[in-house]
Amino acid sequence: MDPIIRIRDLVVGFGDRTVLDHVDLDVNRGEIYGLVGGSGSGKSVLLRTIIGLLYARQGTIEVLGVRLNGATETQRRAINRRWGVLFQQGALFSSLSVRQNVQFPMREYLNLTPDMLNDIARVKLEMVGLKSTDHDKLPSELSGGMIKRAALARALAMDPELVFLDEPTSGLDPISAGDFDSLIRTLQKTLGLTVFMITHDLDSLYTVCDRVGVIADGKVVASGSIQSILESPHPWVKSYFRGRRTRELGSHVSDAAS
Repeated sequence: MDPIIRIRDLVVGFGDRTVLDHVDLDVNRGEIYGLVGGSGSGKSVLLRTIIGLLYARQGTIEVLGVRLNGATETQRRAINRRWGVLFQQGALFSSLSVRQNVQFPMREYLNLTPDMLNDIARVKLEMVGLKSTDHDKLPSELSGGMIKRAALARALAMDPELVFLDEPTSGLDPISAGDFDSLIRTLQKTLGLTVFMITHDLDSLYTVCDRVGVIADGKVVASGSIQSILESPHPWVKSYFRGRRTRELGSHVSDAAS
């Protein structure tokens, strides 16, 4: 076990409300870790706290061997270059083409010629399955699945070691979601990535995640393989994975529980 993310005793809140209540979490190098929880449980709050968009009231966050609490601006910029983020709705810049969106982080951190920027952007976009005819389109001209792929290409622009995915299959039809899951797994294996993925998609949890964490009541109440999660006695875990509205996943559940 080689934790690439180590979170201890993390407390995050807004006003009088505590969203994350003394959270502990490890994500190991080279794995795809899926985090699931109900609406408002704090999944996205946790991700945004890790990447520095929200401040913690208490606790420590260590990523890639760097303790982010109290890190200098130089240290923070250096660590930002080593991870990529795909936000829930893609968060592409609407006035920039797909190619320019992918080039954006490279322009921020690197001093490259226009030809080099174009070549790297082309490689990243082809890597996620976007055709050359799509590279100069604006985000408004793309389908939902294409937006996700373009955003993923941007997240990979700096050759990160760690990728954060916030609901990567949200809003996609089942076929597109399955294709995107396969893409994530292929890129993770090919590039040696560590992936921290927030999702509510049961297919993703079963098919691409090496381990799963469940957040409820402000804490990570279960973490491990799907098999171990299914054995959790926590009421929310039982309701989510075995509730009436949970779609049947063939023999996955019964096989994992046996």
